[in-house]
Amino acid sequence: MAKKLRTRKHQVVLNRSAGGDAGITVLLVLFGLFSFLPMLYVILQSLKPFDELFVYPPRFYVVHPTLQNFSDLFTLMSDSWVPFSRYIFNTVLISVVGTLGNLILSSMCAYALSKIKFPGAGWMFQVIVKSLMFNTTVASISNFITMSLLHWIDTYFAIIVPTFCSTLGLFLMKQFMDSSVSDAVLESARLDGASEFYTFLHIAMPMVKPAWLTLIVYSFQGLWNAGASIYIQSEQLKTFNYAISQIISGGVARAGASAASVVLMMIVPIAVFVITQSNIIETMSTSGMKD
Repeated sequence: MAKKLRTRKHQVVLNRSAGGDAGITVLLVLFGLFSFLPMLYVILQSLKPFDELFVYPPRFYVVHPTLQNFSDLFTLMSDSWVPFSRYIFNTVLISVVGTLGNLILSSMCAYALSKIKFPGAGWMFQVIVKSLMFNTTVASISNFITMSLLHWIDTYFAIIVPTFCSTLGLFLMKQFMDSSVSDAVLESARLDGASEFYTFLHIAMPMVKPAWLTLIVYSFQGLWNAGASIYIQSEQLKTFNYAISQIISGGVARAGASAASVVLMMIVPIAVFVITQSNIIETMSTSGMKD
């Protein structure tokens, strides 16, 4: 007699016992809680009064929770000669514009390398792959000279424009287009009279939505957490993360405000990740796979 397949919501699932499902669920919950511990510790630190911050061994609970640390943080920021809102504006501007520029340029270049046949495409992609081995610090001197020749030192351009040319984003988009965008579909669109740009924007891009949402998260998170830049000397052009680092360097007396600042810095990237997490998981599970 054939063994009956298990179904869930009218779909056939893996033929595994209920005990196996329960065991895997418990294991995943335990790993999830373990991964959440650092974040929980940071949140609890921000709610501790000063006399609980330095208790040894560290406690994963708060005896007398308080929001005084957040109040002290905003007091310190308001005492700065550069308005607190200016640091926020700089960070948001750099993060949003840099992310959009990175997405547009990486997607268009990836489409050209993946779906348009031209001499040197393979060699060019190999150069891009090799560039992933080098840290950006290696090219810091040549980049500074370039920015100086362009007269971009102490301007937004010096921070935003280089983020447009992220080879990691280009590599991610190219690999996903190779596996998810069918050449037959694109050829059909061309035969119907669609322009190359129309084909890219209305056919290829919707098919790789998980990839470019993942790129948005990675790019935004990197720019949001960016600290001081060697290209910026003016205090009015510096980011919120730089202002937070100045507070942290104030010593033990500012430990509470420092913990509160870490919580504020991680709220936005976490929110962006939670909103797009399903697409990120899909990207990681299918990127690089071919039919």
